[in-house]
Amino acid sequence: MRWIALSWQLEAAPAVPGEKAHEFALPPREALGWWALQFSPRVTWLDEALLIEVSACERLWGGPRALAAELQSRNPAPEARMLRAQGDTSLSALARLRLTMAGQRPPADIPAGLPLHTLTVARPHLDMLERLGCRRWGDVERLPRAGLARRFGMPLRTALDHAWGRLPEVHLWLELPEQFDQKAELPALAERAPELLWSAGRLLRSMQIWLRARQRGVLAFELQWTLDLKRIDGIDLPPFEQITLRTSEPVQETTHLQRLLGERLAQQKMAAPASWLRLRSLETTPWGGSDTSFLPEDNRRGDALHQLVERLSARLGDTSVLTAVPQADHRPDAMQRWLPARDHLSALKTGAVPAKAAKAARTSAPTTATSAIPAMPVMPSIAKIQVRSTGQPDALYPGWLLPDPLRLEIRQGRPWWRGLLQPLAGPHRVETGWWNTPQGAPPQRVLRDYYIAESPAAGLVWIFQERDRPPAADAADAGDAHAPDGSWFLHGLYA
Repeated sequence: MRWIALSWQLEAAPAVPGEKAHEFALPPREALGWWALQFSPRVTWLDEALLIEVSACERLWGGPRALAAELQSRNPAPEARMLRAQGDTSLSALARLRLTMAGQRPPADIPAGLPLHTLTVARPHLDMLERLGCRRWGDVERLPRAGLARRFGMPLRTALDHAWGRLPEVHLWLELPEQFDQKAELPALAERAPELLWSAGRLLRSMQIWLRARQRGVLAFELQWTLDLKRIDGIDLPPFEQITLRTSEPVQETTHLQRLLGERLAQQKMAAPASWLRLRSLETTPWGGSDTSFLPEDNRRGDALHQLVERLSARLGDTSVLTAVPQADHRPDAMQRWLPARDHLSALKTGAVPAKAAKAARTSAPTTATSAIPAMPVMPSIAKIQVRSTGQPDALYPGWLLPDPLRLEIRQGRPWWRGLLQPLAGPHRVETGWWNTPQGAPPQRVLRDYYIAESPAAGLVWIFQERDRPPAADAADAGDAHAPDGSWFLHGLYA
């Protein structure tokens, strides 16, 4: 058998003398064990070292040197120095690691030449063994077996048998949990929510290790903090508070998750100081990897669109970042709805939503864009978006739609808005909406003729003329039997 013993040492000193914050820079022991499972299924903790049994898988990594290079390149704690030692048994590997940590060179004769203080079960008996002249593992090994067991107990005799390979080693191998759920004690009481971010980042790195070991991406997770007080100002407090974060696409990297968490914590108010943190995954999905390209110009730096939308939604609120969702309707006022963009990021990323939803905008949109024409409420510009309509050129749909159609004056027998309007194209007849009139509500039927017209002062505009409604809804040829009633409306502007 062949074993590798690992340990990590932080080189940076704590910022404040006497502060134990450096203990919180390394990932938890549990997470370090999950990280080691990518190299071998036989991983265990033995005292202060992480032990990996690699006799069956070392060849798959290309040999001892290649495996050592992989271990170093995938260090889960880049800010710490990874110490490594090898041995034929777990005890000899641990002993060599302890000598490396103390700055001593291991002896040539292993295990007989190893110092006795590197054997854990021998440490309580070092004084007595030294008086007997035993300073190496081999010195104790040469003592009578029965007397050694009677004087110092069976654990010492059994450990020596394991070290010389006379008895098989028995360990409790680490296993990956089905769900990530980890707690951490805060280095100090956190009185404000943003103070939780540093410790939460440590838990996020542990979750990243778990996700990579499970080959999954997280879609939803919960951060929970335990309140240090049970009652304040005569009001009973809950034992803990929590926030839940969701992403539109599976995520493994912690950078985006930590940004989202920072935005949420910046808006969170805590009922009392917190002493513990708990992070658990709520929803995960199999990880398919990230999209990359062989061409350098295709691998652009910066945040992806869905990451930007999620971060803005977390900072401004879901109701402040919207996207247009197409509706099955021919009426320009009802062709789309404005819904939270976070819920439609998959379609937004592929461009399917904007391409279909940009025909018109509803009046309930919360944002008003700045128009070149003052004192005119308009919707956000959608001018550069392709629109497809059966039998109708794309250019007939304007880039700006008014929240409510504006009735136009009639001068010299023609509609007027900042000058007499001259129709250039049309009519485009819209006759629809008779099927969804609610009981007792005004009729929803639309009978309009749309035109593109030119205004001397405003340029191209989109206007329509109301047509007379037929006396009966089931009149088949009523649309051709009535002439326009002369009511003109302004509905859109061309940027």
